[in-house]
Amino acid sequence: MRISTVLFDVGSTLLYSKDPWPPIFIEADRELVAVLKKAGIPLDGEAFYTEFGGFLDAYYAERGDSTIEKTTTTSLKELLMHKGFSNVTDAIIRTALDAMYAVTQQNWYLEEDALPTLELLRQRGYRLGLISNTSDDKNAQQLIDHYGLRPLFEHIVTSAGCGIRKPDGRIFQLALDHFRAQPDTVMMVGDTLEADVLGANQKGIYSVWITRRVEVRGEGELAIQPQAVVATLSQVPVLLAEIQNTQ
Repeated sequence: MRISTVLFDVGSTLLYSKDPWPPIFIEADRELVAVLKKAGIPLDGEAFYTEFGGFLDAYYAERGDSTIEKTTTTSLKELLMHKGFSNVTDAIIRTALDAMYAVTQQNWYLEEDALPTLELLRQRGYRLGLISNTSDDKNAQQLIDHYGLRPLFEHIVTSAGCGIRKPDGRIFQLALDHFRAQPDTVMMVGDTLEADVLGANQKGIYSVWITRRVEVRGEGELAIQPQAVVATLSQVPVLLAEIQNTQ
């Protein structure tokens, strides 16, 4: 069967980060604390943003192989409750997170070949979808809109939105169901072997590893094998043409 649908990851695939994250995270957490303090929650700012980062790090370390997505909304609520603030409203939590993400969003940039590649694929009749692992759906959706990606995609799903992370097959099945597609007619393009490639392989979807923003080690074989490797997005249409010509 011929590939008719192409799914893409977002971070480090369509978008990339330019500057080192640690100082940006510090600034972002300070903005989050400022909102909480303005709402009357007496926090020690310097201690809290360090503690919030450690709280998230501990969660990700303990998650292990679980593919259930825990959002930053839930994590922030839990930390505040742990510190004795159990009556913080959802509106305040959201405002604080929006302030935090307003800082981090400034470090995401659109790959220069993203729009030309996506537009070319659409012109050639391919149906496009996005599957993104993210701890905050609103943040991801805002980035998608900011860079004008939404009109190019028929289907967009995030792990924070559906509660399931790649490589769990259930998040891929949401895309398959939307497109009413068989796995062998679908391609997945992403930068993470453990999420994008493994998830696609397990589902029978054609997996493509994009390595432009990846540190590729030359020692030994990869534990997770993609079906194809590309360095840039502009190589995806070429790869598709090669695949279609051999089928």
